[in-house]
Amino acid sequence: MQGRLWSDGHQWLRLLQAYIKMEKKFSTAWKGSSQPRKQRKYIANAPLHIKRKLLSVNLSKELRKKYGRRNIPIVKGDTVKIMRGKFKKKTGKIISVFTKRTKVTIDGIQVKKQDGSKAFIKLQPSNLQITELNLNDKKRIKNMKTETKEKSKKEEAKEEKK
Repeated sequence: MQGRLWSDGHQWLRLLQAYIKMEKKFSTAWKGSSQPRKQRKYIANAPLHIKRKLLSVNLSKELRKKYGRRNIPIVKGDTVKIMRGKFKKKTGKIISVFTKRTKVTIDGIQVKKQDGSKAFIKLQPSNLQITELNLNDKKRIKNMKTETKEKSKKEEAKEEKK
């Protein structure tokens, strides 16, 4: 009887330890994993300031040359081209950005519902490409300029070492 109680207690302790491990939702020390489940967990439980960075969208070739960077976080008002899915090659302006869900809606990209009404489709930013930037925000322009300057300084330092 006593051995049985101990094993039950031992199982309970194991369950408690497993629960404590699972309770820790987001780890700042996480470096990366090749396991998709860990990647999905990281993204799903990430705080909003990190999810905002995950809303980055590729820039078109002209914008890449102009700003010297590959992608930029998307903002309401940017004009984008859809690269994947049912609405491939269509363009439109961003109406809204859902940071919590990491999705965006685009003007004119709608689907007809069963009752006849139309609904906006929420798309993943990874399937989009920015063709025109919304430059109303002065902070955004300032950040892009400072980042391009930092990159050019790094490139110059590399060339000097060679």
